[in-house]
Amino acid sequence: MNYLAHIYLSGKNRQIQIGNFVGDAVKGKAYNSYPDFFREGILLHRLIDSFADTHPAVKEAVSLGKPLFGRYSAAVTDIFFDHFLALGFPQYTGQKLTPYAHRFYIALIVNYRYLPPRFQHFIWHFILTDRLGRYASRQGIKQSLDIMTRYRKIAINPPVSAQDLFTITRYKGMDPEVYTSYDGLDYGAYPIPRTITFGAKIRF
Repeated sequence: MNYLAHIYLSGKNRQIQIGNFVGDAVKGKAYNSYPDFFREGILLHRLIDSFADTHPAVKEAVSLGKPLFGRYSAAVTDIFFDHFLALGFPQYTGQKLTPYAHRFYIALIVNYRYLPPRFQHFIWHFILTDRLGRYASRQGIKQSLDIMTRYRKIAINPPVSAQDLFTITRYKGMDPEVYTSYDGLDYGAYPIPRTITFGAKIRF
């Protein structure tokens, strides 16, 4: 499940909602450094993920997406679950999505100091683009998938080559690679340049 489902399953306490919202960014026992309700939300996030990841229906949905999305199938499935929840939000919750999302955004701003650094970096974009509300539209889902693609890990292999960095020799005569006249003097010819070449192989 993605953000909207985690928030809704947290009940009405805003701090529990926010703890659940940021749960992925709090690893190991780091939850112990948060106030009580935030800690409760973080632990609830883990329980929800554990339940969902082992549910037969979720496993089936992820397996259906694997031929197209590969190892990202689980993340894409989470986003689609939020899409369906957003589409039927009044039916499932008895509330309208827009005011629900706006109240949560206000709670995020009020509790900004408790957000993990990763969330502090993107939370303003999250609020200003109304990510929760946009889960209900196809364009919003596309934007969410684009964001996920942009922030996925990229493997980089940087090859480096160098030429004529230095020469080790006892030879006192002219440099055989420098243009000279027949008498062995270079007459101001340019020396062989030192060359360093960097490259990058980027694999998505």
